Amino acid sequence: MRHLKRTAKLGRTGSHRNAMLANMVCSLIKHKRITTTLAKAKAVRPVAEKVMTLARKSLAREELIREALAKEGITDEKAIRREMGRRGGLHYRRLAVSSVKQEDAVAILFKELAPTQKDRPGGYTRIVQAAVRRKGDAAPVAIIEWVDGDVRASATPVVDVPAPATVSEVKAEEAKIEGVTVKEVTLEETKTEEPDAEVKPAEDEKPEA
Repeated sequence: MRHLKRTAKLGRTGSHRNAMLANMVCSLIKHKRITTTLAKAKAVRPVAEKVMTLARKSLAREELIREALAKEGITDEKAIRREMGRRGGLHYRRLAVSSVKQEDAVAILFKELAPTQKDRPGGYTRIVQAAVRRKGDAAPVAIIEWVDGDVRASATPVVDVPAPATVSEVKAEEAKIEGVTVKEVTLEETKTEEPDAEVKPAEDEKPEA
């Protein structure tokens, strides 16, 4: 029975798949966002979040060790780093290196990304499905990025405009955004004018047969 064996195969062997996911996590750490297929984005998400959890645990452990060393009167940075290794401060970093295989990516993760996710209890990444599909096989394309990263899914500025009450105010707000002024139309101006009286033909003119 294949219980608990729902891993996405992605058309690769186990070693090939693990190496590919590790490389994708490193690219996500270095570039803050990557574009790939939807299936690969869903497969790389748990790997990236587990590595981020290791970084968050390392930060918490480091804070406890620093507090203990401060009580002991140790303030030298070299001595603190030495005690970090002795008291288990490097354990989570070594686990992360064994997972993604690249020390430079782990250094960026622990120094730059982990402090931004310090107070977030999970859900460090988001997946945004793109409107286009990949050329060739029409596979669905998605963007995976860190939630608090520098790069956002949408670069379009959002204008916070209060909701107007009437149709004329809606048109006025839209015109302000486009840089055009619109005259406000009142209800009296919108009333239809009475049709003109029928023009009677002259007496000398005879109606056509």
